[in-house]
Amino acid sequence: MSPSTLSTRLTLLVILSATTFYFLYKSRRRLKPLKQLTLNPNSRKGKLFFITQTGTSKALAQRLHNLLSSNNIAFDLVDPQNYEPEDLPKESLILIVASTWEDGNPPQNSKFFVNWLDEISTDFRAGNLLLSDCKFSVFGVGSRVYGETFNVVARDLGKRLRGLGATEMVAVGEGDVDGGALESVFEEWSEKVVTALKGGLVVGNENGIVYESDVESLETDDDGGGGEEEIVDLEDIAGKGPSRKKPVNVAETNGKMNGKRDMVTPVIRANLEKQGYKIIGSHSGVKICRWTKSQLRGRGGCYKHSFYGIESHRCMEATPSLACANKCVFCWRHHTNPVGKSWQWKMDDPLEIVNTAIDLHTKMIKQMKGVPGVMQERLLEGLSPRHCALSLVGEPIMYPEINMLVDELHRRRISTFLVTNAQFPEKIKMLKPVTQLYVSVDAATKDSLKAIDRPLFGDFWERFIDSLKALKEKHQRTVYRLTLVKGWNTEDVDAYSKLFSIGKPDFVEIKGVTYCGSSATSKLTMENVPWHSDVKAFSEALALKSGGEYEVACEHAHSCCVLLAKTEKFKVNGQWYTWIDYEKFHDLVASGRPFDSKDYMALTPSWAVYGAEEGGFDPDQSRYRKERHHHKSNR
Repeated sequence: MSPSTLSTRLTLLVILSATTFYFLYKSRRRLKPLKQLTLNPNSRKGKLFFITQTGTSKALAQRLHNLLSSNNIAFDLVDPQNYEPEDLPKESLILIVASTWEDGNPPQNSKFFVNWLDEISTDFRAGNLLLSDCKFSVFGVGSRVYGETFNVVARDLGKRLRGLGATEMVAVGEGDVDGGALESVFEEWSEKVVTALKGGLVVGNENGIVYESDVESLETDDDGGGGEEEIVDLEDIAGKGPSRKKPVNVAETNGKMNGKRDMVTPVIRANLEKQGYKIIGSHSGVKICRWTKSQLRGRGGCYKHSFYGIESHRCMEATPSLACANKCVFCWRHHTNPVGKSWQWKMDDPLEIVNTAIDLHTKMIKQMKGVPGVMQERLLEGLSPRHCALSLVGEPIMYPEINMLVDELHRRRISTFLVTNAQFPEKIKMLKPVTQLYVSVDAATKDSLKAIDRPLFGDFWERFIDSLKALKEKHQRTVYRLTLVKGWNTEDVDAYSKLFSIGKPDFVEIKGVTYCGSSATSKLTMENVPWHSDVKAFSEALALKSGGEYEVACEHAHSCCVLLAKTEKFKVNGQWYTWIDYEKFHDLVASGRPFDSKDYMALTPSWAVYGAEEGGFDPDQSRYRKERHHHKSNR
């Protein structure tokens, strides 16, 4: 045998031996048997991190911290922005409660922490044994309506930690705030964590084995899912969802179940009823407005009375869809209503919805009998509603039979003001004539719209622009509704002005945001509420930017609301015609002939015109001013 042949054989033998050793090593690393976890009283306290944007994950982490303390298990509750990630290799126990924020990114308080883990897990110098002495568990707070990006931050954290050699005590828990499984899933996950920490078995996946993620798989999965949904969970109200044994499968709710589940779950129903809603069937609602009550007592109507001649005491506020495709920061329902991107629920008959809405509304009107100040004549009129504001909550245009519902209201000579959130342009195109069609224009740029409306759709901006284009094709009265949130969208006069040319609305309503108290879903405070003088200044600047196409026509100081109107249409011989001839409108609808917004306009009374001494308050009403017991402001 030649020396070269012998050398070749020895080389092959060394390679085979090394390969065999490597695979034996990897198999032992990948298949870790379940084992007892013993706590060393002299070791560092465990770390319980909360990754949160609006406080939900922090609240859950505090609850878990209390549970651990009651079981004599010492953990520090840690905000990751105050923690040095370089110390992670020193830790022996880590628990994380994590939410996912916009674009699948972690919330602000944890970006450095999460990014450090992301980078170190793919750094060959760190290796896959960096956290081999560490045990961990992760719980995610999210919403399944966002599809495959549901709880992506929590899942990625688990993957990164496993890739660095840490042992997973309990598999990643995934709480669903909108599907209703947050409370039950978190409680079950917490109990498993306590069991593991008290010396129970380390809980892995369904096969009873804890697997280590390969570094290679981490490198190829950095995008966290991607897909159409650009925005992931917007933390909601901890503890508001009903318990379920199984989380909802998104694929099933978007087709396989064929719309067989109720939109309104028992807990959502209870939350909305607590706020004064009357739930109709499985997805609709009606509620009596405070302005309805006010005008029943002769104390003035809402801004729609001043701007358009609506009789507030005869106005019914309703919606055929409690679900919405946005989670706006100023949502006055605190997101207790469902969310969705398409209709995926049972569907009630439109005639039944209208009949029940009117029945429930008149019952609420009857309950006003005997209330001090209620006028008998107004009470009797209120029992026959003449207007319907399809803007109560949610997205009315999502309801598949919205045209039939509108037809039924018009058949009863009830006018329709319908508000859409500009995410369903095709629905706008298909919509039959309504008395007045609104599009909510909550921001003027893509970034600010995303921050304020927090939409579910990844292509939300394209949908928004297409909705404005669809509005332009409508022949009946159209309105841009702007909600001003101080510190968020009050500086975008130029950008708003550019949107006018896209939709060419008849009117632009500009209203200061209404503060509805604090919630887990919104950081708004009274500082974000503009004064009426702020709204007026913004409106005047916007009118000036239009170059005379729009002028400030009306105001309702009490509602902190101003109306811009198209001058060429609604200013005739120096007088405004923003009011509506409702009887004329119904006659036009019944005729079946084409008509436009100029065919049913009516003269605006002088007291409603911008700059009038009355400030939009009807002089036929009695102004009632509540006593204020707080310190007067300088403004």
